Amino acid sequence: MVIDIAFLSDTFLKLSAALPVTLGLFICAFLVGGILAMGVLALRMSRFALLSNFAKGYILVFRGSPLLIQLFLIYYGLGQFGVIRHSFLWPLLREPFICAVLALALCTAAYTAEILRGALMAVPPGQIEAGQACGMSRFLLLRRIIAPVMLRHALPAYSTEAILLVKSTALASLVTVWDVTGVAQQIIQRTYRTMEVFLCAAAIYLLLNFVIVQLYALLERRLSPHTRRTPVNVSLKPVTKGE
Repeated sequence: MVIDIAFLSDTFLKLSAALPVTLGLFICAFLVGGILAMGVLALRMSRFALLSNFAKGYILVFRGSPLLIQLFLIYYGLGQFGVIRHSFLWPLLREPFICAVLALALCTAAYTAEILRGALMAVPPGQIEAGQACGMSRFLLLRRIIAPVMLRHALPAYSTEAILLVKSTALASLVTVWDVTGVAQQIIQRTYRTMEVFLCAAAIYLLLNFVIVQLYALLERRLSPHTRRTPVNVSLKPVTKGE
């Protein structure tokens, strides 16, 4: 098999031109999903059974069903309801990009809420009691103790969820969002060179995920300065008999 460097270079450039769409899907879904996750977490930790059960049901539905089906239900299903077609939301919900962001955000919010719940439960109660003993208000306690500790515990799993979200954006091509995967499919339809095109697409996703991993690692180091290794000075001075 002869490697066509010129074709690979041209394909990589064409796919890179669609990278802003992929990044737009990821960033919008990541931000909206994070906001929704905080709301679901608040409901999940509520003392009221109705609110807590609603959050449990939401998490069960969106974690237990395939993302592809959720995307199709939002893109193809919402338009079947006359109430939605005649509402002020229809100009947005008929756009493939908005539907893809909505499906990705709703799905990642369910996973993120459970990640944050586990991190919240991992906060040592003694630290919270110490903050209360010092006279901290609820907001100050959340900002100075609960949120930093919870974020440190959540980062490893949250970085994995971010990577999965990047890869899930490839499904948006099935509803005519021309991201990296969508453009790759267009090139394959014209050239029938599946291997080379998808290798270039995989390389782009790999580079994007590598950058995300490095950003999360940097954030984790900033939040956990106590875990950094400090140099240990070992004295090589020989010990004399009188010492």
